[in-house]
Amino acid sequence: MFANTEPMTPLRFLERSAEVFPDRRAVVHGSREWTYREFQRDVHRFATALLPLVAGAQSPGPEGYRREEDPAEGTSRAASSTSEEFQGVDLLERDWPTVAMVAPNVPAALMAHYAVPAAGAVLVPLNPRLSARELNYILEHCGARVVLADVSALETVAEALADRAGVALVQIPDDQAGLPAVRDGVGAGVPTLEEFLDGTPSAPPQTEGTAGGAVRWAVADENTPITLNYTSGTTGRPKGVLYSHRGAYLNSLGEVFHNGFTGETRYLWTLPMFHCNGWCTTWAVTAAGGTHVCLRAVRPDAIWQAFDQEGITHLCGAPAVCSVIVDAEQAHPLEHPIRITTAGAPPAPSIIERLETAGFEVVHVYGLTEVFGPITICEPQEQWRSLSASDRARQMSRQGVAMIQAESARIVDPDMQDVPADGETLGEVVLRGNNVMIGYYRDPETTREAFRGGWFHTGDLGVMHPNGYIQLTDRAKDVIISGGENISSIEVEQALYSHPDVLDVAVVGVAHEKWGERPVAHVVRAGGSQVTEDELREHVRSQLSGFKVPDTVTFSDELPRTATGKVRKNLLRN
Repeated sequence: MFANTEPMTPLRFLERSAEVFPDRRAVVHGSREWTYREFQRDVHRFATALLPLVAGAQSPGPEGYRREEDPAEGTSRAASSTSEEFQGVDLLERDWPTVAMVAPNVPAALMAHYAVPAAGAVLVPLNPRLSARELNYILEHCGARVVLADVSALETVAEALADRAGVALVQIPDDQAGLPAVRDGVGAGVPTLEEFLDGTPSAPPQTEGTAGGAVRWAVADENTPITLNYTSGTTGRPKGVLYSHRGAYLNSLGEVFHNGFTGETRYLWTLPMFHCNGWCTTWAVTAAGGTHVCLRAVRPDAIWQAFDQEGITHLCGAPAVCSVIVDAEQAHPLEHPIRITTAGAPPAPSIIERLETAGFEVVHVYGLTEVFGPITICEPQEQWRSLSASDRARQMSRQGVAMIQAESARIVDPDMQDVPADGETLGEVVLRGNNVMIGYYRDPETTREAFRGGWFHTGDLGVMHPNGYIQLTDRAKDVIISGGENISSIEVEQALYSHPDVLDVAVVGVAHEKWGERPVAHVVRAGGSQVTEDELREHVRSQLSGFKVPDTVTFSDELPRTATGKVRKNLLRN
């Protein structure tokens, strides 16, 4: 190791906070609390228990990850060929030791973000609502050696592992939620997390583990994987997205800066930790020495209780979560401002306006699984303060500019040329930088296609405004082509959102004999509303061209969504 370089890893954040703030609250879950000293202790126990199960040819020795072709220092960037338009192609087909965590936002899931890489393995965080079929594919694809499952998902996980031998299964009870360990049926003989941890001796940090390895808060090569995140898979098989230690470290610092995290931060976990590692907030809050407040389910009563009792300062969530908050029966004026970061879909200006009126500070970001979560942010401008609430909200609904850890986003045409910054010319959003994924695990060809031209192609369509702010108009696959005209489903959705009786909405294209496709709206009415289809169609007509008005409006109690808040439009098209 050189005197003037040190490989970047977010593991260092926990080590530092435990040293500097040992008695500060690190984690809260119901009536249970951990100080940073206790949090690091339990993470170390966790990692020590994992060591003998993840040891193997590809797991690191005492000095961390090292590729055979690396020099002794292990600090070179991972690139197998200078002809590649991305680095790390050699990492995509290696058999990394992986540990899967199938759980909601419970302390064990947070601990796993430190314990698994500290044991020299790659964390695979998974949605506990996935089906056995979906889990079977992912666990087989990643080659998980250990699977930790919340008791609510234990039966499904056991079914997914039925035809796989040699995989260690651990169950995670949650006494705070009234979910005890399962001792019969699928739970018979499956140790709880505490039993799993008690099977190994507690040792001081950075001492040798039981398999000849060591629990360490450092790595030899910052470009090796830290986590493996799977896309939602709403269309076809999910893809495994490899994150590097370097990217996770830098994205975490970007989160700290843009969210204003400090030691006084009380972060409420409404965003799933299994989604882009909670946008790297799993590491960012720890870097600042703030407090993680775990919430296993997004319920309005639990959210507002946390606001009132835990002094919450920050949270993140999709626009649907924002709606849950402002529409809750428990909603009341805030005693202090709460910063809410929203993404997942362009938030309707009406939702932003309602949040600001309620006392929330709204931050709009944009990103994808492939870029560690957020990569652009809609930075407020001083001149926006003089705008009306609705006009300011429209400005804030744009996807904005690159965060400090990222290179500027571009909007390009099919020839990779920048489109004019006129706010009208449509192009594809492309991204690059240190917080873009290593690539798709075991799929170099799809990775090469995604990185063509030396930029990551998002598949999102948008425009560039004269002030350099990007604005999404649609996913390429969600553009409705009607009679040769392109209709942005997002534009129509925002027109419907502006009606006070619309709580939630999704617009999709359906086949039409004459026009090819026509827009159809699926709407969730606000509580008690009896707004009609004709009234909503006329409302859209008052704002948009006639050909953009939905042919039909259907009403339902809720829209089908992924765990990350994205509407499953593929289901609405059927």
